[in-house]
Amino acid sequence: MVEDTQATVSRLVVALAQGDRKALDALFPLVYDEVHALAHRHRRRWQGDETLNTTALVHEAYLKLAHRDHLGVDGRAHFLALAARAMRQILINHAEAQQARKRGGNLRRVSLTAAGVPGDRDESAEDEADILVALDAALRQLAMLHARQARVVECRFFGGLTIEETAAALGVAPRTVKRDWAVAQAWLHARLDGTG
Repeated sequence: MVEDTQATVSRLVVALAQGDRKALDALFPLVYDEVHALAHRHRRRWQGDETLNTTALVHEAYLKLAHRDHLGVDGRAHFLALAARAMRQILINHAEAQQARKRGGNLRRVSLTAAGVPGDRDESAEDEADILVALDAALRQLAMLHARQARVVECRFFGGLTIEETAAALGVAPRTVKRDWAVAQAWLHARLDGTG
């Protein structure tokens, strides 16, 4: 049964890569548990807005993938990497919207008296949104310097892929992924700490 599913996934990935739009509809239920696990890891890491729960994140990722003109998918791991990238973009959009609300966004003016007790906001969610936006900005800078390292971070950190899965998704050797992962982590850490 598992071999049949893997063969079906492989066949659908090939069809998707060839432009068959219906293949995504058939593929997604077969990899749903894996994509849901990715989304769960994201939600555990970034609590943020509770309206975007794990299932909602999976569905948003599906919609984002379904609306792309062409998914140049090259295997199951690559599909999961694309799903992870879609989730990252969704979370970044949510975090940026949360930051905009924090700065006033499109909220109506309310007097201080009507606003209630200071400190009743969810500060940790705002801090997480700030961290996620800062990480995204640093990752975009890294992509300009070294695109493959940024892709490795997307696969490993945002996608939760193993070294081997990341290597398969990017078409490089596992030792290259290990090296890129170590260098990218150090660069991002220095960048986010303000020392790099």
